[in-house]
Amino acid sequence: MPTEYRKTDEALSSLTPTQYRVTQEAATEPAFRNRFWDSKDAGIYVDIVSGEPLFASTDKYDSRSGWPSFTVPIDAANVVMKQDREYGMVRTEVRSAHGDSHLGHVFNDGPVESGGLRYCINSAALRFIAVDDLEKEGYGDFRNLFTAEEATR
Repeated sequence: MPTEYRKTDEALSSLTPTQYRVTQEAATEPAFRNRFWDSKDAGIYVDIVSGEPLFASTDKYDSRSGWPSFTVPIDAANVVMKQDREYGMVRTEVRSAHGDSHLGHVFNDGPVESGGLRYCINSAALRFIAVDDLEKEGYGDFRNLFTAEEATR
């Protein structure tokens, strides 16, 4: 696992235009037309800019919103909440703590049994690391989040 998560010029230069707009300019990608909204693969999602671990597939659910939705981050220290007053609404923006990437928003309409939160996240802000690749990619410490059954899905 990387010992330091941070935004680098190299990481920024490798982003697609959509990834850059989402993470650096707080844009939102289209619902139902993004990479991870309906993914059922087992693994973790990390910030595409800094690599900091953000969400696990074990906490992902179908919110029917068209974006990947999670009930909780892997480590709350890796996400920052900020009040967002854009577009005449008051919302809570979710950003990565170390990379300062815009990830999406958190809402209070998630599953009650999981605490009621819905982290509605842009796929363009995420890089997926499959369970089988956790060790190879330096995230082996997160293998314990998955049962043997979850790892084979």
